[in-house]
Amino acid sequence: MKQTATESAGLQGAQVGPKTQQRSISAMIAKFRELGLLAFILLLSVGVQLRNPSFLTWENISDIATNTAILSILAVGMMLVIITRGIDLSIGATLALSGMTAALTVSHYPELHPLLAVAVGVGIGLVCGMVLGFLVAWVNILPIIATLGMMNVFRGLTFETSGGKWVSAHQMPASFKAIATGSVFGINNLILIAILIYIVAYYFVSHTRTGRRIYAVGSNPDSAEISGIRTGRILWLVYTIMGGLSGLAGVLWVSKFASAQGDTASGYELSVIAACVLGGVSIAGGVGKISGIVLGSVLLGILNNALPMINVSPFWQMFIQGTIILIAVLVNALVKRGIDRNHLMRRKI
Repeated sequence: MKQTATESAGLQGAQVGPKTQQRSISAMIAKFRELGLLAFILLLSVGVQLRNPSFLTWENISDIATNTAILSILAVGMMLVIITRGIDLSIGATLALSGMTAALTVSHYPELHPLLAVAVGVGIGLVCGMVLGFLVAWVNILPIIATLGMMNVFRGLTFETSGGKWVSAHQMPASFKAIATGSVFGINNLILIAILIYIVAYYFVSHTRTGRRIYAVGSNPDSAEISGIRTGRILWLVYTIMGGLSGLAGVLWVSKFASAQGDTASGYELSVIAACVLGGVSIAGGVGKISGIVLGSVLLGILNNALPMINVSPFWQMFIQGTIILIAVLVNALVKRGIDRNHLMRRKI
């Protein structure tokens, strides 16, 4: 991240010394936090390997990467939403609606090209995201309220669309199931899609004016507005992107598991938010890096895979994951408090 959200004034060409110093401190702390998270992942992997030698086999590592791909794709969109001080609790329902629509489409038209099925799912997701963005950006409904309400709307539409029935594997053509199960040069399609999305997202947030404006809106909405940034358009954009990625994830999910159900991905939004928080994305807005959410997603994927392999009780699995997430939130809060205190002292000087 080349610029943080406090650079809203800097978008007009102005640079202020204390803010530049604050950014450098923030970047240094963020880098240290990511290195610490990476070190924790490595230590955890070594510890699990000592308990179960099959953990670090190529087959298991591939399974972890494949199972984490959809989570990591959604984490990109959620990061953008959280950076703008928002939240999206409807992504699980959007995923289910998009996946169900795509599954019903290919079940009725088996000869349909897989890319058209993907386009159907992404299109449904984009429409859902646009609606949410409109409610948040221009109707001024609080994000948590708007997304909570639309979560039930989208989930209800999923059951209505399917008539309460499932779409099972034998109703889906092999070409559709191959979207997620196929591979290129021995690398699963899900992993390749996730990598591509991360590359595009990194360029978007780091090297485009719109990407920098997203951070500006999250850091200080009032200053962003004064500097000429149309905050409404930025908010609408991030929820639309989140919806599109949810639609893509819906198609990939249904293709991977060869099953579309009304309650697909119920509660999955909490895992996505957890991946972002673990990766250092601040709920207060304005802070978040692509590299951070990659590490956060990988950590969750490792925990989901490793804890059962070392025979940890399902109840303790939830406890351990919750504790790690809570620690990450506390670290983020302490870091933000330290940065704010440092900035306040510099202003007094």
